[in-house]
Amino acid sequence: MDKEIEMKKFRCSLLFAFGWLVAVGLFGCSQETPAEKAKAAAASGSAATQAAGQAAVDNIKTPMDQARQTESTLEKSAEQRAAEVKEATQ
Repeated sequence: MDKEIEMKKFRCSLLFAFGWLVAVGLFGCSQETPAEKAKAAAASGSAATQAAGQAAVDNIKTPMDQARQTESTLEKSAEQRAAEVKEATQ
């Protein structure tokens, strides 16, 4: 009878150890490797970099468009003034 209890304890401890190893193995397999983490960080970093780059382009684009519009207005004004001076001198 004593031997039966010892065998049951041994089986329980073996099952517990086996279950523990399986749980640790499954947990370990679900973890990302450092290379996978680096790839994921690079992918998210490149998306963030692209978004930041586009925002910078948009911030520069608006003032440049306004400057082009002002330049166009000044050119038209200069042409009109030149035409007026030309008419006055004739």
